[in-house]
Amino acid sequence: MANEAVKYVWEGAIPLQINLHKSEVASHPAPPPALVLAPRIGYLPLLIPLIKPYFKDSLPPGEDSIWFDYKGVPLKWYIPTGVLFDLLCAEPERPWNLTIHFRGYPTNILIPCEGEDSVKWNFVNSLKEAQYIINGNCKNVMNMSQSDQEDLWTSVMNGDLDAYTRLSPKLKMATIEDEFSRKASLSSPQSRQGVTETDGAGQNKTARIPVRLYVRSINQNFENLEDVPEMDTWDDISYLNRPVEFLREEGKCFTLRNAIESLLPEFIGDRAQTSGEERSKDGGTEEAEAEGLPEMGEIKLARIQGIEMKLEIPFSWVVNNLMNPEFYLHISVLVKAPQR
Repeated sequence: MANEAVKYVWEGAIPLQINLHKSEVASHPAPPPALVLAPRIGYLPLLIPLIKPYFKDSLPPGEDSIWFDYKGVPLKWYIPTGVLFDLLCAEPERPWNLTIHFRGYPTNILIPCEGEDSVKWNFVNSLKEAQYIINGNCKNVMNMSQSDQEDLWTSVMNGDLDAYTRLSPKLKMATIEDEFSRKASLSSPQSRQGVTETDGAGQNKTARIPVRLYVRSINQNFENLEDVPEMDTWDDISYLNRPVEFLREEGKCFTLRNAIESLLPEFIGDRAQTSGEERSKDGGTEEAEAEGLPEMGEIKLARIQGIEMKLEIPFSWVVNNLMNPEFYLHISVLVKAPQR
């Protein structure tokens, strides 16, 4: 049995209200929106078998090329649905109002999607990438039998955590000790992510964690999430597909803050902090201004699996509990850009 945090991740869902784009309505009256509960760890194209029959009598003649948008921004189908929601809705919107299109696929923005086959290929490819980062090779994914690989994918599509928990150990992903619950049982099936720590001499221990970081850098000040401006294009998002070099030092806790800041020097600088109080510890904004240096950036929000994370949480707990099934940790971050 997986632990409670992992169950919440797999059971997480977003209520969607999906409208057919008005230019494609070929019936009178126009169909009402479709209401769908979308799994967070799923992908939008996997919802099409549920949605298409609902709108089929209202569509104009022609060949389907299905895609979704949110407030005019085409949604990238290979990003998990929960990550899209966390990224695009700074202030969560429920239900999430999306528009579905059956014509006019924006090939200049989105890579082609051939339905479930494309999504499955994307998932398996991400699994290989993650295993290469974690284990240094992807041979366990490559050597997995076709039936086991198919069953693993089916468990993700169906949100079947029990089946996934039975199959995923065959990947032999190395593990990392959870600093947050070290005193608890260390035999949890979900301590499957990360890299094994074999150094028993009390020396520094390192690991490589697969991370996909999505960063919105906002120039203007804002106090509340509802004041965050809407995203106009994908150019507003910086996408970083980098491993976190997890460094464990005796007597120190490697935190989510450490992980994010290690990935963001080009956005928030080597001296990046996340509050005015903490900035003052390193000399403060006043000192930076006096030295003629740029003001430091500020992490305004870090969201994983819909949770607004406290940055001091041990990164090992985040890794062991909030990863997606393809063994990537997806982090959405809002950054107040430094004044140059």
